Amino acid sequence: MDNGSMPSAPLPAQPLGVAGAGVAQPAAYRMRPFEAVRAVKSLGIFVGFGLAVSGLYATTGIGFPCPLRAVTGWECPLCGGTRLGSSLLHGHIRQAFDYNPVVFIGLIVMTILGGIWIVEALGGPKVRPPRRIADRLVRVHPTVWAAIAVAAGLAYTLVRNLV
Repeated sequence: MDNGSMPSAPLPAQPLGVAGAGVAQPAAYRMRPFEAVRAVKSLGIFVGFGLAVSGLYATTGIGFPCPLRAVTGWECPLCGGTRLGSSLLHGHIRQAFDYNPVVFIGLIVMTILGGIWIVEALGGPKVRPPRRIADRLVRVHPTVWAAIAVAAGLAYTLVRNLV
């Protein structure tokens, strides 16, 4: 320590993986196994919240104001979601799609996945992607998925407001 440098951080007591000449590397991220019952519970909370917010807006006109829209005048990636839900409650499918096509398509995907998960939770067959694809997907760390979602949201915001 006489040269004025900072002491190096100690290596972990139990290195998770080793790459090269004794350099400790963290092991690849592995997701916990999928549980249909847990997924159905989470989806139920999501649907319940969406129905409550959309129902409130449909009956009273009270919704969540978008901070980005209030400050900049630009619509965020989720803008139109409450109006979309209200339109769906009234049976206006085309109008719901027009409010936010990405969220509308996302709801269709979630409806399909929810149906598959309910069948599995009730003892039906498991529906999974091919093994080779699934093995690659589960190794991706959640922060990478979050970064992809943020990048896609930013791209959609730009396209939505500038085109």
